[in-house]
Amino acid sequence: MVIASELRSGMVLRIQGEIYKVLEVESRAGAAKMSGVVKTKLSKVKTGGLWEPHFRPQERLDEVELERHMMEFLFADAESCTFMRPDTYEQIEIPNDVTGPARRFLQSGMEVPVEFFAGEPISVVFPEAAEVRVASTTPAVHAPQDSAWKEAALENGMSIRVPLFIGPGEVVRIDVRTGRYMERARAEHKRSA
Repeated sequence: MVIASELRSGMVLRIQGEIYKVLEVESRAGAAKMSGVVKTKLSKVKTGGLWEPHFRPQERLDEVELERHMMEFLFADAESCTFMRPDTYEQIEIPNDVTGPARRFLQSGMEVPVEFFAGEPISVVFPEAAEVRVASTTPAVHAPQDSAWKEAALENGMSIRVPLFIGPGEVVRIDVRTGRYMERARAEHKRSA
């Protein structure tokens, strides 16, 4: 058990039988007889849905411990992604609803942390950014309101908007959460890709 005033980003809670990860915490002191409030932003681990509950500072919450194992991504099919523990060679299938849309950035051989609760995989921890090679780009369309961008098809099948100077074969960094272009990958990354 943990009291609400001790919540920190990254903690995992069980609330009404559901598992949530704490994303943000903001404590506000109360005035006079008011006891204050702890504002939180929580992510439901199974679905990724956001919830922003408020708690009293002394409210007791059920903190849970997750097991975290580094796992190697092997392959994906229509319903799941298959991962392997490099130390035991044990393979597990993780349903696509657990991996979420960020699974498009998984590449064979890539190692990512997988979090388990009661022996079941409940989340895959993706990096904030992924590097993907541009397969093709469309010619620039000069629209007065947005002339600095063009469409690009990535090797992972995604289609995004990139700056005009990005061409086929280049490696770009993409924000995994939003699927948006961040920057061109640095030269040392391009050579090794």
